[in-house]
Amino acid sequence: MFTYLTLGTNDLERAIAFYDAALAALGLKRCVTDDPDWDCIAAGWGTYEDGGARQLALWVCKPFDRQPATIGNGTMIAFRAGCWKAVDDFHAAAVANGGRCEGAPGLRLRYDPDFYAAYVRDPDGNKLAAVCRGFTERQ
Repeated sequence: MFTYLTLGTNDLERAIAFYDAALAALGLKRCVTDDPDWDCIAAGWGTYEDGGARQLALWVCKPFDRQPATIGNGTMIAFRAGCWKAVDDFHAAAVANGGRCEGAPGLRLRYDPDFYAAYVRDPDGNKLAAVCRGFTERQ
């Protein structure tokens, strides 16, 4: 369904440090674009191949209109995690790198008996989640 998602940042270096740590816990690595003009205003994680012809990525960048980046109320990006430990590690890395807790790791029984998730805000205030499904107890 998606090719990429983009979030704005007011401090690219801070955002890179946050996302490098938080997304590494989920096995996601930085995209390499080989475009120095793009890489000085944006950073991505996920897949970016063949000059973007094959892409499934999250990007953070300074807004193109040069206005301050702002958050969307009600907007959230949820990342798939393979196990509960990955959710826990995502949450810990996010908080340790300038993020804020919006919901500690745990089962969310109101959603489903196997919905294990953690919620954070990145340093710019964007809401993120890591979600693991398929288990009802720690692996």
